[in-house]
Amino acid sequence: MSQKHRLKAQVHRTVYTKALLFILLAVFTFTAAGCGRTQAAAPPPAPEVQVVPVIQQDVPVYKEWVATLDGYVNAQIQPQVSGYLIKQNYKEGSLVRKGQVLFEIDPRPFKAVLDRAKGELAQAQAQLGKATLDVERDTPLAEARAIAQSQLDNEIQARLGAQAAVVSAKAAVEQAELNLGFTKVTSLVDGIAGIAQVQIGNLVGSNSILTSVSQVQPIKAYFPVSEQEYMLGRRRSAATSSKHAMSFYGDSLELILADGSVHSKKGEVLLADRQVDPGTGTIRIAAGFPNPGNILRPGQYGRVRVATTLRKGALLVPQRAVTELQGSYQVAIVGSDNKASIRKVKTGERVGTMWVVEEGLKPGEQVVVEGLEKVREGSPVTPKPANLSAEGN
Repeated sequence: MSQKHRLKAQVHRTVYTKALLFILLAVFTFTAAGCGRTQAAAPPPAPEVQVVPVIQQDVPVYKEWVATLDGYVNAQIQPQVSGYLIKQNYKEGSLVRKGQVLFEIDPRPFKAVLDRAKGELAQAQAQLGKATLDVERDTPLAEARAIAQSQLDNEIQARLGAQAAVVSAKAAVEQAELNLGFTKVTSLVDGIAGIAQVQIGNLVGSNSILTSVSQVQPIKAYFPVSEQEYMLGRRRSAATSSKHAMSFYGDSLELILADGSVHSKKGEVLLADRQVDPGTGTIRIAAGFPNPGNILRPGQYGRVRVATTLRKGALLVPQRAVTELQGSYQVAIVGSDNKASIRKVKTGERVGTMWVVEEGLKPGEQVVVEGLEKVREGSPVTPKPANLSAEGN
């Protein structure tokens, strides 16, 4: 290779080396500048959470029981005479009135019996008239000794027998009239009539159930309470001189229906059953509820809700501030240093959207209701007051 070529190659190597050094220097400078900026970056802000204070106040404690609705009066409609059913005079499921004719039984056999009884009564009355005439005619003759006294005595006894026969015939007429009236089967109460259990043309008797009528205004609700709850109600009833067999702290009962809605009318305790069920340890309570429009029907299920006691100085937190973990409950607390801590609590009854806390909290402490997923033990947070009205206070 010539000297000219060697010099040219050396120049190319020198240029390449300088370019590589320049590139390495630029990369190092950029990396160093980036590291400097990272080290100087500000830490991220503390997560924002919404908090509410622990409230202390007197609150009524509510209790609920499963209830079964039943008619205030349930009347089974049964005929008092036997015969063939010829007519149904009511619409099934409709409101009927006391004394309204629901069914009719063929009256012709009973009409014939009534006519025969009236004829027998007429005969008895005629016999009584003859006996009376005999006594009136022969009394002065016996006094004048024109006839034997024994004849008058027999006539007097015959008159007494005729009088008894008239009384018996009258009773037979009255019974026949009653039986004829019983062919029109009427409702015994105002209420809702059920579906007919027989068909036109059936032979019915005194053991036949034609239908049932339930008085549903008002309507009864039966629910079981424990012995302890019953005794508490009895003591309160005695203390307040209530007319009921027992009474709760809240005298007005609420009825929660199967769809979750609350019945528009409040109820009251009517009575307690005569005994405690030894199998369940509960006693059945009957309550009455107004039922405008006959909306409620026997056989429906619901829940009776009432305030049983007043808890004084209870500590309350929103239910959404409490989380459950493996059977225990905990809340997140924000201290005065704006650092969060997780604390186990013992919960009591639920009051609306609030929860009574029996242990683990103090009045005024700040509990987290929004942003619980951002909270870690000892981590800083930015607390913001939540809207208390949204908590249902």
